Amino acid sequence: MQESKKEVLMVDAGDLLFKKFAGPVPENELKTATQKAHLIVESLNLMGYHALGIGDDDLTPGKDFLVEISKKAKFPFLSSNLFDEASGKPLFQPYLIKEIQGLKIGIFSLLSPDFFLNPADPRMKGVLIRSPMETVNQVLKELQPRVNFILLLSHLGYTKDMELAQNVPGIHLIVGGHTGMNLSYAPVIKNTILLQTASKGMYAGRMDLTLSSKELTFYNVVSKQRLETNLNHLKSKLALPGLPEGEKPQLLRSSEQAERTLAQFKGKNEFTNVILPLNDGIKDHPDIQKMVEEHKLRYPEPGKSVPMK
Repeated sequence: MQESKKEVLMVDAGDLLFKKFAGPVPENELKTATQKAHLIVESLNLMGYHALGIGDDDLTPGKDFLVEISKKAKFPFLSSNLFDEASGKPLFQPYLIKEIQGLKIGIFSLLSPDFFLNPADPRMKGVLIRSPMETVNQVLKELQPRVNFILLLSHLGYTKDMELAQNVPGIHLIVGGHTGMNLSYAPVIKNTILLQTASKGMYAGRMDLTLSSKELTFYNVVSKQRLETNLNHLKSKLALPGLPEGEKPQLLRSSEQAERTLAQFKGKNEFTNVILPLNDGIKDHPDIQKMVEEHKLRYPEPGKSVPMK
């Protein structure tokens, strides 16, 4: 999210720390997996992250490890509906208020209990996940008097994100996780922007939001460009000599509809969304690169030899 001074808000919606395991982490993989999670958190510290939402796979080695590693982060781990079973207290900070150039942004996170269908799931040991729908209303009630803009780091899945946007007003942006897809065309549903990128840090989504109106209504620049292209095409067809009379009424109706839709964008705030693959073409921060190389030397992947010094 950027404005004229190029201030950036960096967040993640979860499932970043561990790969998906079918059950408990095998003993021979546990140390490598947990050390890699430490490496990821240290890298995010260097990158200047602002918040991390909790995903189901982040609980892979258990709540105690996740709580402990969160203390090493220079940014908050967020979860509004994840609680300690014994104490009944939230495991992590329920929300964050961040101010960027005068815009007060409330950030919160939700985790779906539907991803833990097995009662014996080791990730659920010692934790409770409260209803996301009940939680969202409570959090919005607390945040709305204090902020101008509300961002949800959702680990509910894309279908639930759409349902939330349809049924719960007041969330301006949903950054979704878990589904593991790249949503290259970001829709706006009832004035809620929906973003989604593939999981495990393979891609980064960049959204640029230009706030030109105090009324927080939005449109995707790509939508406007597509409509303008379509409208120009319709007008070109209408201007063709010898156009059959039977085609003209339909072309006129389509043209008028496009113009009405374009008119609805006036006074709204525009945004763009780009998904970037994090491949070898992206230059690593030297400190992060050094940490990664040291990790690979200490914990080589199975079947790969350790390079000689």
